[in-house]
Amino acid sequence: MKKGMLTLCCLGLLALGGTPSAALAALQTKEVDYRDGGVTMKGYLAWDDAVPGKRPGMLVVHEWWGLNDYARTRARMLAELGYTALAVDMYGGGKVAGHPDDAGKFAAEVTKNLDLMTARFTAALELLKKQPTVDPARIGAIGYCFGGAVVLNMVRQGGLAGVASFHGSLASVRPPGQGGVKARVLVMNGGADRFITPEQIGAFTAEMAKAGAGFRFINYAGAKHSFTNPDAGSFAKKFGLDLAYDAAADRQSWDEMSRFFRELFGK
Repeated sequence: MKKGMLTLCCLGLLALGGTPSAALAALQTKEVDYRDGGVTMKGYLAWDDAVPGKRPGMLVVHEWWGLNDYARTRARMLAELGYTALAVDMYGGGKVAGHPDDAGKFAAEVTKNLDLMTARFTAALELLKKQPTVDPARIGAIGYCFGGAVVLNMVRQGGLAGVASFHGSLASVRPPGQGGVKARVLVMNGGADRFITPEQIGAFTAEMAKAGAGFRFINYAGAKHSFTNPDAGSFAKKFGLDLAYDAAADRQSWDEMSRFFRELFGK
């Protein structure tokens, strides 16, 4: 492109309120295969190739449905914030449930086996660390529902700078010892989530305090389980589940998460 034409293009973009760098920004995505033992896992990478150099990496752990378009969307949203994001596959083979019965079975296979959970999460973590755009010393993770439980259990095992859980289970498969959590933890919970009891919240906060974690627990008043998922209402109607999308809580929790990692990684 000739210099004059490039100048005109940039001036036109500026007239629309953009910047020359925005014109060159390009969100990149690709499906990636990786292995956990003999199982092929199907991941999804997203990054902005206009961001210079290495940047923090973020793992996105899906809801109990599996690695679906919702998890991919969240990975792209993180890439738009300047991270390299990997939406992970915790079930293997890119398996996605179409019914709560199947979702429950898939999730239980992982949550009832900490060694399997750790192996599959670690396989994704190692893949993310090897990406040329990622600073392997700055890795975080976010998770939704089942994925929230996964990232909270993984931060208890170490190896992450910080995690954020959206409407995730709080139960600990293997509680950490005194001072055992070095990372920062953000939990965003629906105040009307019937799957999370006050007793569970109390036990979790006591556990985090004992483990020495820098943590914050936020309740969004009136928000039900799956409050970040725009499809929650259709799932509720189709399967008789106590779920509901809450646009305000979705927006507020995403902003809270964005601020949390921006402060953590200094970006």
